[in-house]
Amino acid sequence: MSEPVKRSVTVAGIDCGTNSIRLKIARVDVDGMHDIVPRTLRVIRLGQDVDKTHRFADEALERAYAAAREFAGILADHPVDGLRFVATSATRDAANREEFEDGIESILGVRPEVIPGTEEADLSFLGATSVVPRDLAAPFLVVDLGGGSTELVLGGDGVHAPDTKVEAAFSMNIGSVRMTERHLHADPPTQAQIDEAVADIDEHIDKAFCTVPAGRARTIIGVSGTVTTMTALTLGLKEYDHRAVDGVRVRYEDAYAVDDRFLRMTRAERAEYKTIHPGRIDVVGGGALVWSRVLAKVSEAALADHGEKIDTFVASEHGLLDGIVLDYGRRLLAA
Repeated sequence: MSEPVKRSVTVAGIDCGTNSIRLKIARVDVDGMHDIVPRTLRVIRLGQDVDKTHRFADEALERAYAAAREFAGILADHPVDGLRFVATSATRDAANREEFEDGIESILGVRPEVIPGTEEADLSFLGATSVVPRDLAAPFLVVDLGGGSTELVLGGDGVHAPDTKVEAAFSMNIGSVRMTERHLHADPPTQAQIDEAVADIDEHIDKAFCTVPAGRARTIIGVSGTVTTMTALTLGLKEYDHRAVDGVRVRYEDAYAVDDRFLRMTRAERAEYKTIHPGRIDVVGGGALVWSRVLAKVSEAALADHGEKIDTFVASEHGLLDGIVLDYGRRLLAA
């Protein structure tokens, strides 16, 4: 007699990036993902100075361990069939990553998986397109703008479910934390520092476009804290509201103006805005600059490819973390 087919599994995913760490617990079945604990976020700045030292700072590790202990408490109250802990850009670059992996394993009982940028890109695409409205034009370019890296993923053919069709992906070593630590040292940054950062960003984007034919995109979907924060500011929200941000379409013209204004603010001026998480105040300008340059370069590429500029993007609350949970749940169901 054959074993009964699993109808659903309860899984947890942890996305540990350069600036923040997130936990999500959900039930996954054939119909998709159903939140149990939607998302718990803590800004830990794990990538503090990693771009310069190639090592995790002791205080950064302690912040990560404190968040892991908090997550362990949440998991104790919500038993799961499996937990996947994914670490990305900063961990890929840290020489003492084994110390971090040992510490996390001792707290959560699972060892962090340090995934390559290409897998990060694929999972971000899966998460972002798992809830994409069917009226959006394909192909989609998903942009996951993190603290240490930015992933570009092109896919979706308008026929199959969009999450089954990834055409090309590339991970760039640019992000809000890296650009701030590498270039934007003054408060506010000088024009010379901004110009240096733009040259650095554009060089990475041009290289990415050799792999990802971004000009073919018809819809840009932006995910991650930088994109959603800057979208909330563009909408004029006084406090962050994920319901107002998720799925909203934003004009480039409006986004450019807000991105540039917050880039050129002092940190004290940014701190007046409750819309910005306190852990992003010092780096959100660098992230906004990366975002503006990606939008501009994709629009130029689209005009060259098919004669139409892209002048709007869609902001999404769904990205890498959703992809981790959905992918892991599907694999457990198939096992």
